[in-house]
Amino acid sequence: MFFVREADSFPYSCAVFELLAQDRDTKARRGRLTTAHGSIDTPAFMPVGTQGSVKAVSPRELRELNAQIILGNTYHLFVRPGLDVIKHFGGLHRFMNWDGPILTDSGGYQIFSLAKLRKITEEGVHFQNHVDGTPAFISPEIAMEIQAVLGSDIAMVLDECAPYPCEYDYAARSVEMTTRWAARCKRAVEAGVSPTNPKTAADTAATTARQLLFGIIQGATFDDLRKASAQAIVDLAFDGYAIGGVSVGEPEEEMMRAVEASEPFLPNDKPRYAMGLGTPPQLLEMIARGMDMFDCVL
Repeated sequence: MFFVREADSFPYSCAVFELLAQDRDTKARRGRLTTAHGSIDTPAFMPVGTQGSVKAVSPRELRELNAQIILGNTYHLFVRPGLDVIKHFGGLHRFMNWDGPILTDSGGYQIFSLAKLRKITEEGVHFQNHVDGTPAFISPEIAMEIQAVLGSDIAMVLDECAPYPCEYDYAARSVEMTTRWAARCKRAVEAGVSPTNPKTAADTAATTARQLLFGIIQGATFDDLRKASAQAIVDLAFDGYAIGGVSVGEPEEEMMRAVEASEPFLPNDKPRYAMGLGTPPQLLEMIARGMDMFDCVL
């Protein structure tokens, strides 16, 4: 059971996130994240709607189940149904018939899973469309533009997800690449990355001025790289922070250690997202370790 101190003990707040309470004995916390499509009380689990639909659950049923936010996948939506279809419907919210908040990942993890079909360079990722085999390319800038077209409330930077097991030198290079890509994503948003035809891209919430951007921490299973990545990504000042590169095949204890190595360097006044972790036991473990947002494809 979590015992909390109420909000007056915690003055941390920013434009989009309020820390409302903190457990006395663990790092569990309660907060509220405000987006263009409504507020989310945290801790919050995000049902996954990979291609614009949560499997076997309608938007009405999601509301009845008290889902506050859902997750869409940039890579899969880019491949199928494609951006032209999303534009035609006026953005992902209208395509899905969902009026609540949406978080879209950058596609980095899905491209990571296409190990035999992709090539990572400084510029971005060259890969083969897993549906028809056609060549494609996503850079940090393109990842931001795709998510602007989708009109999600929260966009994620493009990152390189190191595999497990992973050599230290590879993980270190991955951290450096992820940091450079994160900086490029932020510059693209600040420069006003927008869809080719913003009039048909999405509703008013699609503008990058209202789309929050989360940075992603990498570092594989190496504590010092987790620390370095967290510090570098936090220095770039995002709206929230995600711990990535977990749940990629490592033992549960190493997964927990990766989160523990990253968490101390995350600011209290920003939301924290444990990517890919969301089974009931994992939820309890992650909440106790100070995480706010979760997803999982069970």
